[in-house]
Amino acid sequence: MTQHLPDALTVEAGAIVALRLFDIAYAIDLAAAQAAWARHTQGASSGRRSQLSGTPAKAIAFDVPPVLLPLDSVTLTLPGGDVLAQASARLYDFGVVALAVRITIEQRSWAEFNELIEAVNLAIGGVATTSIWDDLLAGLKPLIAGALTRPTTSTIQEDYLLGIVHRWNETLTAAELQDRVDLVPMLSGERRPLSEGARRELLRQRYSYYEDDLVVLTWDRAFIYEPRGDSDVADVLEVANAQLLELRYYDELLDDELPRMNDLVDETRGSIGVLAPRRFAHLARRLYTLVADVTEITEKVDNALQVTEDVYLARIYSAALELFRVPNVSSAVDRKLSIIRDTYTALYDEASGARGELMELAIVVLIVAEIVLALLRH
Repeated sequence: MTQHLPDALTVEAGAIVALRLFDIAYAIDLAAAQAAWARHTQGASSGRRSQLSGTPAKAIAFDVPPVLLPLDSVTLTLPGGDVLAQASARLYDFGVVALAVRITIEQRSWAEFNELIEAVNLAIGGVATTSIWDDLLAGLKPLIAGALTRPTTSTIQEDYLLGIVHRWNETLTAAELQDRVDLVPMLSGERRPLSEGARRELLRQRYSYYEDDLVVLTWDRAFIYEPRGDSDVADVLEVANAQLLELRYYDELLDDELPRMNDLVDETRGSIGVLAPRRFAHLARRLYTLVADVTEITEKVDNALQVTEDVYLARIYSAALELFRVPNVSSAVDRKLSIIRDTYTALYDEASGARGELMELAIVVLIVAEIVLALLRH
């Protein structure tokens, strides 16, 4: 059995990146956000449109490139002392902002790297109770308020943790790396030994393109060994998280809407008189607007990243979507939209039928009036 020697390797250059994603609006006008940011920085920076750095645009590209804004640095209080971290925000046109806090790593043993990742997770990860993310978001939103279409107050969030190594103190292939270090504690956050089955499952999503790179994905963390220094894999994982967040938001919105819709339908069907057709039509228009809005955004989400030729990144992207259960949430949204569409169609038919009945009644009344008037004249 291979002996793992976690202290035998040193991370000469790398990073730990914590992500926290929020839904802040129905949509974001990215050009307006850039202009607002330029005014805030007095022309020093307007942010930049994100592109994948190591991949040709014809192979894989953003449908609408998001805007990356540099934020003020933040100080993290960790067990080993305070650490200064870079903060940034990436705005997606479908209303999501991805906040990132990045700690640059230099000359750390693998054991120290693992300890620091866990310290970052406890300080600002998914289990942490911290105001850092809320403070970053509270500082950003007023500056781009004019670029937000129908701002939301959603509490749904997604978080993700990346351990990135660009250079070791030795030249290693991906196979040699997996023999030399145990990735399981970093990926699981567990310090107790895992069962062999749990270890296999945790390491199942492993990908390499060159012999000296490696990506291992889990539900809430990833390890990236990328000696060329590009950020394409990290960017792709962020997009997958943004898609998950947005679909979760609309899944919950439709969960809330369906019971309300049923109550309104029952109330409308219980109405009588000349106003009934108008109420049917009004509710049908409301449901049609909801379907149109959700469909528009989910299409933007589905097309956020266009993959054509890059097989390696496409595999990582597809694996991340499956791992995050994005197709399952998307299917749930589609099913609920289908229910609302069917209800809209039924309401429209009922409105048309009720309007036809009123027209028939009006014609009968006019005929009777004509007959009465004719009898009175004679």
